[in-house]
Amino acid sequence: MEVAPGIHRIESPLGARFTAQYVLAGNARALLVDTGMPDTPAAVLKPYLDSVGLGLEALDDVLVSHADNDHVGGNRALRDLHPGARFACHELDRRWVESNDALVAENYLWHEPYGFDEPDEAGRAALRASCGGDAPVDTGLRGGETIRLGDDWRVEVLHLPGHTCGHLGIWDPRSRAAIVIDAVLERGIYARDGTTLLIPPRIYDLDAYRATMRRLRALEPDLLLTAHYPVLDAAAARAFLDRSLDFTYEVEAAVREELAAGTTELWPLTQRLDERLGPYPEFRNELGALVRAALATSGR
Repeated sequence: MEVAPGIHRIESPLGARFTAQYVLAGNARALLVDTGMPDTPAAVLKPYLDSVGLGLEALDDVLVSHADNDHVGGNRALRDLHPGARFACHELDRRWVESNDALVAENYLWHEPYGFDEPDEAGRAALRASCGGDAPVDTGLRGGETIRLGDDWRVEVLHLPGHTCGHLGIWDPRSRAAIVIDAVLERGIYARDGTTLLIPPRIYDLDAYRATMRRLRALEPDLLLTAHYPVLDAAAARAFLDRSLDFTYEVEAAVREELAAGTTELWPLTQRLDERLGPYPEFRNELGALVRAALATSGR
């Protein structure tokens, strides 16, 4: 649906949860934020864009918010369908965005040395397939760039690190909408019923993540637009950001208590945090990344 003038939110199912891409369509250019999974461009984006009279060929630019398979998995497919689109991401995520091998090894299997439960060969093959194939990026960004979408419409690229080092978002001053995708993840990602926790928030840099939330809070957006949560108005956005920030301190306090009790290795710590804060039935390695970030913040 069109959630603000010229800003379209396109949701698609992703197992028990959903994911969302965004199209910003001005009279000069059209910008897509994220390509979803490998089948998203053909199965979801094209039908929606056709239904609103745009079509894939109307897309001038694709902004890849960050390097996760449900955000970059459709890059190769979209390039094949629309070779003229120009792709951009943050330079800090570029290696993972362009290379499926790097994405899998460094983003999804980083925990192999720590004794975490590991996927079998079939699971690894499925993980690689979900990344969609290697696809080049045309432009590397740093944050702070502006994109002109229309005669009176410019948006700003925001660098919102923490979930990944190079996570990007969009600030639209015209509608006061912040498109933040996965830059803020509350207590984790919920099922479509909105109550069942599925996946913990994966954070690589806790201090940067907190700074991201404070920066977004200072913007006071009228709309906060994410990939895995409902559209949030101004009041709901403030509450969401506050809950997300509070959760980081809850995690850090829990980590300190477990350390004091003698649990010091990353995998046992992660299991204890899962018991205390979850349970999270999926992707406990994501929680491990958050625990590791909390340990770094604590100086351990």
